[in-house]
Amino acid sequence: MDVPALTGALRAQGELLGDAAARTGLAAGVPSCPDWTVRDLLLHTGGVHRWAATVVREGRTEPIGLEQPYDIVDQLPSDDALVDWYRTGHAELVATLAAAPADMVCWAFLRAPSPLAFWARRQTHETAIHRVDAELAAGDTPTVAPPEVATDGIDELLTGFLPRGDRLRSNGNWSLHVHATDTDTHWLVRISQDGPRVEPVAAAADRSVSGPANDVYLALWNRTPWDGLDVTGTTPAELSDEWSKSVLVRWG
Repeated sequence: MDVPALTGALRAQGELLGDAAARTGLAAGVPSCPDWTVRDLLLHTGGVHRWAATVVREGRTEPIGLEQPYDIVDQLPSDDALVDWYRTGHAELVATLAAAPADMVCWAFLRAPSPLAFWARRQTHETAIHRVDAELAAGDTPTVAPPEVATDGIDELLTGFLPRGDRLRSNGNWSLHVHATDTDTHWLVRISQDGPRVEPVAAAADRSVSGPANDVYLALWNRTPWDGLDVTGTTPAELSDEWSKSVLVRWG
């Protein structure tokens, strides 16, 4: 996905998150993030949006040191103003990304065609996953992400975050084939003592998981069950358990 498409997706996903939070109430628990309420979710996501917008707008070449994302603001809003505070930060982030020149230089922490492409992609999926959290808190069935957005999110997780982490290790060697069926996109994840290696290819593997991109996206981010996916080489429950214990992706 290019930057304009990602920015459009970010706008849509963020608006859905705000709508879900507004109708749910700040004290509601977030089942996919058990330690959080909707208040925590809005503070986190609103802070992340302001943090990202600051990096892009000011062309920061070093990360901004914060204990919590919302520490970037001098004063937090009252509960009555929290949803509007979130919406304002989201709108400012979308506007900042849309106005930024394609060749801008700033800090980024995953490989991407450009720093701007990184931030547009990262904030789209940060927001999309937390949109799911807000909808689950509301008791809703999560809105289905467009296939191209979900496929891009799978790719960011598998080719960006997974090789960067240090939790997915194995005493032996095994492989996992991931297939988004509606976009016919494939990834091969090889796992060993040396850590995971990921290739965007279709290949035989010890285990496999396949299904519509949205369903695979949310399962890999530990937001929804794996039961509706086509799993081979093990059971959906066993693969889900191993993945959720090995891959630190509970929060976006």
